[in-house]
Amino acid sequence: MEPSPLHLLKQHLLNHSIRTGDFVLKSGRRSTWFCDAKQTACRADGILLIADAVLEVMSPDIDAIGGLAAGADPIAFGVAGVAAARGRSLRAFSIRKEAKDHGVEGRLAGALEAGDRVLIVEDTVTRGRSPLEAVRVVRALGAEPQMILAVVDRGGTCETAAAAEGLDFRALVTAPELGFAYESSTGA
Repeated sequence: MEPSPLHLLKQHLLNHSIRTGDFVLKSGRRSTWFCDAKQTACRADGILLIADAVLEVMSPDIDAIGGLAAGADPIAFGVAGVAAARGRSLRAFSIRKEAKDHGVEGRLAGALEAGDRVLIVEDTVTRGRSPLEAVRVVRALGAEPQMILAVVDRGGTCETAAAAEGLDFRALVTAPELGFAYESSTGA
């Protein structure tokens, strides 16, 4: 029997994105493991695995996919490209961390339109600060976030934070599925 796409994604993450040792996370806390899911999302075979999983769980009424720059970019643009190759049109966008020239509109890079139903994506979440910031900007731009989706959930608390914003949350892979405990008080 052939392994499932999610099993293959988990293996890819373990082989390319997970490091063990002594790490200081951006929160300043220490951890014995680190997830750099971009090491999966920025490899051709990895983005295909991610795209398969995202397209399987994404609602068919989603118009656009994106999130905060860096963490969301390879996922949003990769999934949109794979979707197009399969006959599904999605707009992709990135939210800059700071406005370029003028207000909230200056934070948008890419193809997001007012009224779009949006899937907010992120490579790795702990608390969910980055995707929640993207939600606020997308709403300010007149689009409608529908769900937050992370490739890896290392914290176990983003679902509660998303629910507080009236959104569903989905992780393709969780820390326990990778063999680690959740670290809910650290990271993004």
